[in-house]
Amino acid sequence: MHSFFSTLIETLINFINQIGYLGIFIGMFLESTVFPIPSELIMIPAGISAAKGGMNIYIATILGVIGNVLGAIFSYYLALLIGRRILFYVGKYFFIKAATIIKIEEFFKSHGPISVFIARLTLGFRHLISLFAGIAKMDLKLFIIYTSIGSAVWNSILVLIGYFIGEND
Repeated sequence: MHSFFSTLIETLINFINQIGYLGIFIGMFLESTVFPIPSELIMIPAGISAAKGGMNIYIATILGVIGNVLGAIFSYYLALLIGRRILFYVGKYFFIKAATIIKIEEFFKSHGPISVFIARLTLGFRHLISLFAGIAKMDLKLFIIYTSIGSAVWNSILVLIGYFIGEND
């Protein structure tokens, strides 16, 4: 079992080293959109690579955060422009009532910023929160601020986990 994980980690590190900083940016951009690529598969190996001298930990973290924020803004605008119409149209097929959509919008008016921050730290919600914020027309400046803070915390944690793994490998 140990050799399986060693091989898996080594494969991920080699992949991160091959795709480089641009790959981290693109991967984290996609992670914040409707293509939920797990950030753990990008940022932890980047931290391990940094511990072994293959990357700069600060550049990897910053590019991960920038990718997250820009991907989140993309999803926010996508939802702002067409999300509500689609949700009302398609929602009935997934048992989502119009009243539920309106409740989500009302919730975001009073709890949007903290919801965005917490969602950036929560598995599964990280990918969807931008869509909810866009549908609810959350203030864009607040959305960017709380997305940036949450993404910075999350990416830093992942990179540091990878760094400590890489130092102790």
